[in-house]
Order: sequence, then C-alpha cells, then structure tokens
Amino acid sequence: MRRDGVWRKSSRSGGEGDCVEVAAFADAAGAQNGAVGAGDGVVGVRDSKDRPGPALSFDSAAWARFVAAVPAEERDQL
Repeated sequence: MRRDGVWRKSSRSGGEGDCVEVAAFADAAGAQNGAVGAGDGVVGVRDSKDRPGPALSFDSAAWARFVAAVPAEERDQL
C-alpha cells in the first residue's frame, strides 16, 4: 500500500464527478489539511467533489478487511 498521502481516485471513475478519493498516510504528520486522523497506517477517504471538506479515516487493517470483503469482480470499481 502506498503511504505517500497523495489522494487518488479509481482509474475506472467516469466524468460524472461522483467519485471518492483515497490516500494512505504513514502517520498524522503526513495528512493534508488535517483531514485524516492520527495513527500509524491511516487511510483517508473523501468526496472528490468536496476536496477541502471532511474525510473519513480508517486504520490500514480495517481498510484491508473492507477491500477483501468486496467481491473480486467489483474491486476494480472501488
């Protein structure tokens, strides 16, 4: 998993603008605009239409469990 704090969205996202973006941070010091909470291995999720707005944060283990729970044929749509 990348841990550079660069927000990215799925390459499968269309031009409709209804997308979420994710970023992985090694710690809170790498969070942009304080949007992602503290802790080692934090994954941030935000609305691509409201980038300066709030973001959800998940520890990397919880995010990995979420991704693993999504059926393989649907993962490329995340």
